[in-house]
Amino acid sequence: MFGGIDTHQIKVRKPATQGEIVKSKIADAISLETQPVAQLWEDERPDDATVFKPGKWGCIMWLMAAAAKGRTAACDRETFGCFGGGVGVGFGEQYLNFPGGEECFTRFLSSGNASSEKGRAVAEAVKPYMTEETHEEFLEGERYLKDPERARAFIDQLPITDIPARWVVFKPLSAILEGAEPQVVTFFARPHQLAALIVLANYDAPTVENVISPFAAGCQAAGIIAYREAAANSPRAVMGLIDISARLQVKKSLGDDIFSISLPWKLFMRMESNVEESFLMRPTWRALIS
Repeated sequence: MFGGIDTHQIKVRKPATQGEIVKSKIADAISLETQPVAQLWEDERPDDATVFKPGKWGCIMWLMAAAAKGRTAACDRETFGCFGGGVGVGFGEQYLNFPGGEECFTRFLSSGNASSEKGRAVAEAVKPYMTEETHEEFLEGERYLKDPERARAFIDQLPITDIPARWVVFKPLSAILEGAEPQVVTFFARPHQLAALIVLANYDAPTVENVISPFAAGCQAAGIIAYREAAANSPRAVMGLIDISARLQVKKSLGDDIFSISLPWKLFMRMESNVEESFLMRPTWRALIS
């Protein structure tokens, strides 16, 4: 069980007011087609941020994809779009607010609510507010885990976090200034690029398991799991977008063959410092991407 994160030990990052924009040597070296996405905790929403309407459904991965395409996006406790997204970016245990609470959520994630008297009753109550497809999925389940007990164990292992700031802000890395310190930087990478990022994450490490790929929602891999790593002495990179639902949500905007890899800021800076002496400057890598 991972447990929560002591957010008192993590500073809220204040927007930078001076300095040069941050440029990524990694992004240049791997020919990244989109922007690395900087994820910041801030007390004020940027004026130009794309935000979901309060109470309206939306996928956090849409906001991250928008930032990868050059726009600033943000969410708070009223605009995180879906309950899993609220959990994913650090707004506490939002599964408690899922229709029918955690009991119905664990069935939704696994075998469905149709076999449960409570689940059927909740499904009937919320039917007017759901699409036909969503209602069917509530009853029959996403089937990502075998049964509600395994789904319960999944929740128990999440590093559920309540961040000490109002807003989670997603910015293209080129939109932040030197002196700012995002919590996490996420790359949306194709397979060759992902391989390079995994190798670079291990380049100067004393161990060989410096990238993890946990079972998690797309926003959780880029959010609370990466937050947990950021608080570690030796933070690891977190590979994501193995989430089938999240992949469907970003298929049109980012493409079929994209995965995410999220780097706690300290790890990102270390990897940046290693680019010029690494394999990224050698013929094998250049031949692979040519």
